[in-house]
Amino acid sequence: MFTLPPVEKVSVVIPVFNEEESLPELIRRTTGSCDTLGIDYEILLVDDGSSDNSAQILTTAAEQPGSHIVAVLLNRNYGQHSAIMAGFSHVTGDLIITLDADLQNPPEEIPRLVAKANEGYDVVGTVRQHRQDSVFRKMASRTVNRLIQRTTGKAMGDYGCMLRAYRRHIVDAMLHCHERSTFIPILANTFARKAVEIPVQHAEREFGDSKYSFLRLINLMYDLVTCLTTTPLRLLSVVGSVIALAGFSLAVLLVVLRLAFGPQWAGEGVFMLFAILFTFIGAQFIGMGLLGEYIGRIYNDVRARPRYFIQRVVRQEHDAPQEENNQ
Repeated sequence: MFTLPPVEKVSVVIPVFNEEESLPELIRRTTGSCDTLGIDYEILLVDDGSSDNSAQILTTAAEQPGSHIVAVLLNRNYGQHSAIMAGFSHVTGDLIITLDADLQNPPEEIPRLVAKANEGYDVVGTVRQHRQDSVFRKMASRTVNRLIQRTTGKAMGDYGCMLRAYRRHIVDAMLHCHERSTFIPILANTFARKAVEIPVQHAEREFGDSKYSFLRLINLMYDLVTCLTTTPLRLLSVVGSVIALAGFSLAVLLVVLRLAFGPQWAGEGVFMLFAILFTFIGAQFIGMGLLGEYIGRIYNDVRARPRYFIQRVVRQEHDAPQEENNQ
């Protein structure tokens, strides 16, 4: 039976966007947690085009003698998942752990993920316990998780938690995927032979505000729907067929009623005709919107622009990999 080798080096990838207040504590706690592993490690902090002093803090931390910090600086904001992919392109470990910079998922959970991965798992996911988020965020997360589970058939409970561990071959497989919009937990599961989830703690956000506004959550929902499957287009065809059949049946009924009761009755049913018209117009607009989403994705993929552009990488030279800066 095929077994995975024990983990020899851990790479922690953390996307950073305007987190200057939390960075000193994040670096201290993450480094302390990794020190307890007893194996080699590196911490890649990816600055996703921050407008505050985050990039300078990361650069200073990476330049310290003997530092385990690697600063990956992007030229502008590309989004959380693209920033993580940029970090993936510069990892040197055989187990890669992703972590948010807001400290809501404690870095102290890292040893538990490493221990679970050593049991032979390709992917180790996490489920947040006693979530310290708003009711709206919890409901949105629950909806997204159910959507993903129904679409992919993968029964993982918390796709929104970024605290996860991936074996190196899973990361390499993801780096060979070139779609513009990437949702990393789902993409990783398509390549994983064995995946598992473990419960982890969840803390309140101590510094700053969440970077996911209502509009960003809506955009994330559209990205998930259109990057996972073409099922919405098939459902649209089914719904359109049902609406067309219902409209035809109602039209036949209106003709029969007109013949039976005269033109006066038909005049009084004008609002019903308007309702039918509006139903068809609404269905057309929904269809056009979904088609636009897919066509837009085709357009972006055909242009084949880089998913991100790395402006600078700051790390200790003795373990620097030879990688391309663009992806």
